[in-house]
Amino acid sequence: MFVGTASDVGKSVICAGFCRIFKQDGYHPAPFKAQNMSLNSYVTPEGLELGRAQAVQAEAAGIPCHTDMNPVLLKPTNDQSSQVILNGKPVGNQSAYEYFKTTDRKELFMAVTQAYDRLSARYSPIVMEGAGSISELNLKKRDITNLRMALHAGAATYLIGDIDRGGIFGSVYGTIALLTPEERQCIKGIIVNKFRGDSRLFEDGKKMLEELTGVPVVGVLPFFKDIHIEEEDSVSLQNKFNTTKEGKINVAVILLKRLSNFTDFDRLEKDPRVHLFYTSQPEEIAKADIIIIPGSKNTLDDLLTIKNNGVAAAIVNARKNGKKVIGICGGYQMMGDLIEDPDHVEGSLESMPGLGLLPVKTVLKPVKTTLQQHFSYRKNPEVCTGYEIHMGETTSEINSPVTVLSNGRPDGYFLDENCWGSYLHGILDNAVVIEDLLSGFSTETIAETFDYNQFKELQYDRLADHIRANVDLEMIYKSLE
Repeated sequence: MFVGTASDVGKSVICAGFCRIFKQDGYHPAPFKAQNMSLNSYVTPEGLELGRAQAVQAEAAGIPCHTDMNPVLLKPTNDQSSQVILNGKPVGNQSAYEYFKTTDRKELFMAVTQAYDRLSARYSPIVMEGAGSISELNLKKRDITNLRMALHAGAATYLIGDIDRGGIFGSVYGTIALLTPEERQCIKGIIVNKFRGDSRLFEDGKKMLEELTGVPVVGVLPFFKDIHIEEEDSVSLQNKFNTTKEGKINVAVILLKRLSNFTDFDRLEKDPRVHLFYTSQPEEIAKADIIIIPGSKNTLDDLLTIKNNGVAAAIVNARKNGKKVIGICGGYQMMGDLIEDPDHVEGSLESMPGLGLLPVKTVLKPVKTTLQQHFSYRKNPEVCTGYEIHMGETTSEINSPVTVLSNGRPDGYFLDENCWGSYLHGILDNAVVIEDLLSGFSTETIAETFDYNQFKELQYDRLADHIRANVDLEMIYKSLE
């Protein structure tokens, strides 16, 4: 199990790396995170939902993702409440107070241990990921995902600290000092992550950490920017570019408050013709060549926000000025004439006019659609892949789909080359879609030779090499005996 001194210290990526290492070494690993809080989710082959990070880790392990890998997923709908997904299906919305204070934690812990037990009967080793910090004293009694889970699994546990943010000694020492004796027994080693510079200069620091904590430092992982693994937290969006760049096709992704599935744009971002950035600034939207309105966990609230901050007007003006505007999932819903929420799926707002860019109307419904899909894009013969995660039905008097699904069902609305919307997450992972999107801006065609799946496989291998070179794997394997 890999746990952290805080959020965003690199647990998800390190877990993905170890999933690949164990696979390379002839084992049959699988990832597990008892409870995940993220707007970045994915759909299993069975049509159930789990955190995207565990889907990525499963991909690194070379196996299909399954809800047993992430039995509890919390998807924030606003600052105080989340949709609760249990074993892949929504079981309702709860405020943070309700979720953490009510007595159903025993039932939830039973559900996550049952999921773990089912998974560990099929795979070995299980690569477990903790959540946030393991020493949040006010939450520990209600914890279902960190050391309580490690104790259930008998997991050899490694504490990850982020040296790049500073305070590595205080954070690691303090984290371990606040553990109970039983919890401390789980900790088999420390990994210092995101080290910049020559790690030999940290030899003294390594010894000091070991003396302070009585726990061996099993690795010092150098900071890297040249290995591309999908990230779990939208925290990473703060580090993305936020303005245009000369000499590139500038693609502006609208930075919504409840932006979901930002990994929809990872493939496009890696295209050398493209400069992709996230923004909520009207002046930057006006400068972009292509504007993408992404998915949202609270479409009505995000629509209200962009109407109030000038972003909506900037998008409409960009469309009038001949810019290309597309929407995915919640963004597609926003592009229509009207969104209605008669059952209060998202909150108190019952209806709101959309941006009026597409002649469609959306009715939000309590039943959630979660499906993996194969489809054809705009009558192209290539078979494309993507997935649906949405609560709503969008209709139009005119049938003008962007895609046709393998079952013959139409998806999305195609107004013209410069204006369309689709429910399909992952639509931009397909070369035929990217070439069409960038047509008119560049005569160069490179995406056809770019195999995104092959690219991701190479990244997992490079990550495994990076960890092997900087972590004492012999010590890790000994702790598993």
